[in-house]
Amino acid sequence: MSRSTSGRVVVAAGGGVAAMKTPFLLRRLREAGFEVRALASDRALAFTTETALAVAAGGPVATEARWFAAEGDALHLDLARWADLLVVAPATAAGLARAAAGLAEDLTTATILGGARKVLWAPAMNPEMWQHPATQANVERLRAWGHAFVGPEHGALAAVGEGEGLGRMSEPETIVEHVRYHLTPKDLEGYTVLVTAGPTREYFDPVRFISNPSSGKMGYAVAEAARDRGARVILVSGPTALPAPWGVEVVHVERAEEMHAAVLERFPETDAVVMAAAVADWRPARTASEKTPKQEGKNVVELAPTPDILAELGRRKAPGQVLVGFAMETRAGRERARAKLERKNLDLIALNFPTRAGSAFGGDHNEVELLFPDGRVEATGRVRKRAVAERVLDHVRELLIAKEAERDAQ
Repeated sequence: MSRSTSGRVVVAAGGGVAAMKTPFLLRRLREAGFEVRALASDRALAFTTETALAVAAGGPVATEARWFAAEGDALHLDLARWADLLVVAPATAAGLARAAAGLAEDLTTATILGGARKVLWAPAMNPEMWQHPATQANVERLRAWGHAFVGPEHGALAAVGEGEGLGRMSEPETIVEHVRYHLTPKDLEGYTVLVTAGPTREYFDPVRFISNPSSGKMGYAVAEAARDRGARVILVSGPTALPAPWGVEVVHVERAEEMHAAVLERFPETDAVVMAAAVADWRPARTASEKTPKQEGKNVVELAPTPDILAELGRRKAPGQVLVGFAMETRAGRERARAKLERKNLDLIALNFPTRAGSAFGGDHNEVELLFPDGRVEATGRVRKRAVAERVLDHVRELLIAKEAERDAQ
């Protein structure tokens, strides 16, 4: 059964100009499947509004005024007990100092002391304030207590004349990624997973090459999902427009031969490999050192096969390793995918359908069939690539556990 994003998140807006982004963060968290509640300091409401936060959260906002309302409850304790994670965004220098000092003079710090299970800070402040020894000492103390941080990042700052620097709050999408990481069970902890992604480029000359439209999104989704589940992740990536995932060892390559070398070098240290890259099958037999000028008539180019990385891994696979391949077919998909599964000694193969609506190259969704050596076929339907990644990793984990049990029984 594939997992889905879930968890309860309280988002506390501190008194900085970046509080203008807090409603967007709440909205992104809800879109990602989290339950959310909003908390705002009085100073935060100078930069955003209670109405904006309430609409984004889909419910009332916890404020200082409500904390002291004559209702007979303890709002800070209610929030602490309800939340799986407290996200402070933006987190100011003053907020960090109060929390590090163990104070409970505002609703956010009282919620922390009231038993918040996990705390994630998203700092936003002037670079001098962030780099000040007092702030850094507060950060280290909070880290020692188990608190986590996302950012700050280098970028344009809010105040007139500040320019750029290290102190900008991470974007809502980045914070959501960290929330997902902190709320995902670490069922792949202790394993090393190698993932390949993206296309390769096989050059005719310095400016022309054979390639394909692969965006790398499927492989990157697998790498990010494995990271969130606690695995050490190595991502060998062909050329893509995607940012390198945080918390992942990324190896950039361009040609199939480079990917072949990078994967084989690291294969012995891995527990599982997911080959999601769209590696070119052919390369020009000769690559010109200079750009080939245009000429009249036909130009015949001799092609040579590229290394079959997956087949080589199948030959080298140790008894405890798991090997997953991807197949992209426009005709006789199951027959060809099953033949590839058997020929290359795979544990699982994911069959893509590039000509089906909504699952073509470059999109955020995919539709695959998972084929197993015992003849089983499992269809995902059209879902987000992250959901496909989770389904694949569910089976990777099952296979790893089964192989460990076989080894222990011997």
